[in-house]
Order: sequence, then C-alpha cells, then structure tokens
Amino acid sequence: MTAHQNQSIEDELTGTPENVTVGPRFVAKVKKAIKKEKIHKLRELVLPLHSADLADLIEQLSIPKREELARLVGAELDPQVFSELEENARDQVIEQMDTADVAQALSQMEMDDAINVLEDLSEDSQRKILDEMPAVQRSSVEEGLSYPEDSAGRLLQRGLIAVPGMWTVGQVIDYLRDERDLPDEFYEIYVVDPKYHPVGTISLSRLLRTSRPTTVRDIMDDNQKVVPAHMDQEEVAHLFRQYDLPSVGVVDDNSRLIGMITIDDVVDVIDEEAEEDILRLAGVQDSDLAETVFEASRKRLTWLMVNLATACLAAFVISVFDATIQEMVALAILMPIVANLGGNAGTQTMTIAVRALATKELTASNAPRLVSRELAISLLNGVILAIVIGLAAGIWFHNMPLGGVLSLALIMNMVCAGLSGILIPITLDKLKIDPAIASSVFLTTITDVVGFFAFLGLGTMLLL
Repeated sequence: MTAHQNQSIEDELTGTPENVTVGPRFVAKVKKAIKKEKIHKLRELVLPLHSADLADLIEQLSIPKREELARLVGAELDPQVFSELEENARDQVIEQMDTADVAQALSQMEMDDAINVLEDLSEDSQRKILDEMPAVQRSSVEEGLSYPEDSAGRLLQRGLIAVPGMWTVGQVIDYLRDERDLPDEFYEIYVVDPKYHPVGTISLSRLLRTSRPTTVRDIMDDNQKVVPAHMDQEEVAHLFRQYDLPSVGVVDDNSRLIGMITIDDVVDVIDEEAEEDILRLAGVQDSDLAETVFEASRKRLTWLMVNLATACLAAFVISVFDATIQEMVALAILMPIVANLGGNAGTQTMTIAVRALATKELTASNAPRLVSRELAISLLNGVILAIVIGLAAGIWFHNMPLGGVLSLALIMNMVCAGLSGILIPITLDKLKIDPAIASSVFLTTITDVVGFFAFLGLGTMLLL
C-alpha cells in the first residue's frame, strides 16, 4: 500500500469528532465496498486497521453488513480481532467463516484469548473448530476449557520461562539468548524445583543488574504469589490490585507450575467484572449493542416483571389509605418526593456497598462501622432535606403541619433507605447471592413501601 493510501485511511480514522477511532465517513466507505462486493477496495480499507479499530468498525455495521464483511474477507482478518469483538458480533462473524479459517486464526492467538473465543460457542461448533487446529494448540486449548468458566485456568498463558535454582545468572542469560521457543514478551522468570513446583521469581531488571556468577537462588524473590487454576478470576484480580503484581504463576492440583497470568489479562477481567456489576445494578444481564432487538428484550424483561410485582405491592400500600388521600389531595402530590428521595439515597449507599464487597473493602470486621457510618449519613441528609422540603411544602399549601408530616416521613424513609442500602448487599453476600443482581429490586420495594406507609400513616394520624 502506498504512503498516500495510508495517509488517506489515517485521515478518515482520526478526523471526526464523533468517533476519533472509526468515523462515519470511513464506515460509509466500508459499507459501500461491501454492498458492491469490491473485495480489493474492502481489503484496502479494513486490513491495515489495528485489531481494536477493526473490531470497532465491525460492531458499527448492521448484522447483514457484518456477516457480508466476514464472508468476503474474514479469512484475512487479524486473528486478534476476535478477542476484541463483543460476543454477539464475534459469533456472527465466525458463523460466516470456514471452520478451517477460524481454527487457523485461533491457532495464532494466545491460549487464553483462543479459549475466550471458543467458550461462548456451542459444543458442536467448539468441536468442529478444535478438530481443525494443530494438535499442540488443540491440546492446550482443550485443557484450558476443562477448567471452570471465569477461573484462573481460563486466563493462563502456557508461555513462560522457568529455570532451576542452581543455575547462575550467566546460564539464564545465555538460555534466553539461545533458546528459540520462548515467549515474545515476559516480565518475570520463574524458579522451580525438580518437581516443577515454583519456589521463587526473578524480575528481568534484577537479573540484568546481577553479575553472571551469582546463582539464581541467591537473588530470587521467594515470596512470590501463585494461584490455583480453579481460583475465581475476581479473586485473581483482587490479588493483582492488592499486591501490584505484573504477573502471577498458576499451579495445578499437585502445585506444579502450568502457566501464568499477566496484568493485561487481569485488566480485561477488572473491566468485565465492573461492567457486569453496573449492568446488574440496573437489572440488566450481560448485553451489548450487537444483540438483536428480541435478544435484548428477553434479557431485560425478566427484571422488569419482578419490578412490576414490587410496584403492585407499593400500589397496595397506597390503596390502604385511599380515604385519606381523598380527604387531603396534597398528600398525593407530595408522596413521590418521599419515595424518590429515599430511593435515590438508598441507591447511593447500595452502589458503594456492592462495589466495596466486590473489591473486598467491606468485610465482616469493618461492617458494623460502615453500617453506623451510613446510618449517620442518611440521618444527617434526611434532616437537612426534611427542613428544606418541609418548609417549602408548608408554605406551598399554607399548611405547616403538612410540612411537618412530610419532614418526619422523609427522615424515616431516608434512614430506612440508608440501612437497607448497605444491609441488603451484605445479607445477599452472606447467602451467596450476587448483591449486584437482586439488591436494587429489594431496595426499591422497601423505600417505596416504607415511604408511602410512613407519609400516609402519619398524615392519617396527625392531619385528619
């Protein structure tokens, strides 16, 4: 490709404020090339792209265009693009490609990335692709797939450097220079005993600064962290955060070193887990923009139905006080204030609690202190808001007792919301239920029911 063509593509990629990676004009050109099946033009446009930019481009295309792109040039795409694509878009691309081409692409990827692509496919599709892969890569991928989903075994890379402790620094350096079958990039060297049990690590910087006659055992760090292959990936991510690790060794059930996990893979895990928590707090399952309307609707409808049931419970509480509302219409006007402020306050506390549980910052030892803290915050905010809204309502309706009732109900609901916002996630976590999934439904129900009952109940007793 000429320098002029490269510059032209670069201008298209970086010259738009809407999306500095792949702009609308560039996407339009790709669509036009797909529509007219101009394979040469399509290759010229998409093949020079970085894998992340190419994935971005594919996800911006409609499903038919995406499938057509895969049919025309799928075999020539950078294999790394499969690990960059969202699950649904990736499946749509793979479906349009020959099995042999997919197997060839996966064979060129890191084992953990290949596993990430295969684990979302059906067993039949997995088997067909694996049968087309070279024996060595197939064996490694099959072993990785044998570990539980979201475990350390699914993240590990086989490519690592391990040396015996009796070697000298000079021997290790010569080994690194002469051995051809080594990883392209690595940060640490693992020291192992004769049974391949890890006994320490050496950073490259320390190795290169040490004289050649020094033995590896004398300079290794024997406090290295290793994780079992069955450890959950969230636990692995916590170790990386806690100890600022560049990599960590992975061992099998016999404590033998079988691979390592590097920081770049853990960054993806952290991002994935954070995204998952955010989606679940909103009552949405794993989702992306590549899904069809019906798929997205199905995933969201479940929790909407649950919310419908809880809303009916709140409506029932209101119906109990229908006579009170008829006597004083102002109560109906002010009810949403109590419920909404309580719900928002509870959501603030719940979000902090769920995140603290995910990052191991909220534990059994500090839970009482954090519960007391949230109670104090809720009470303080409730009093401040109660004074403001109570005076405003009293002046608005020329009825200061009404303002007082609103203030009392608001304080009660704010305190209840603060306690619920932290106690619900803690309780669900103790019951081994993901707090991010169910907390919001319970919290909404509690704040609505308590808010309406407190306001209307106090109104009935004190105003009528």
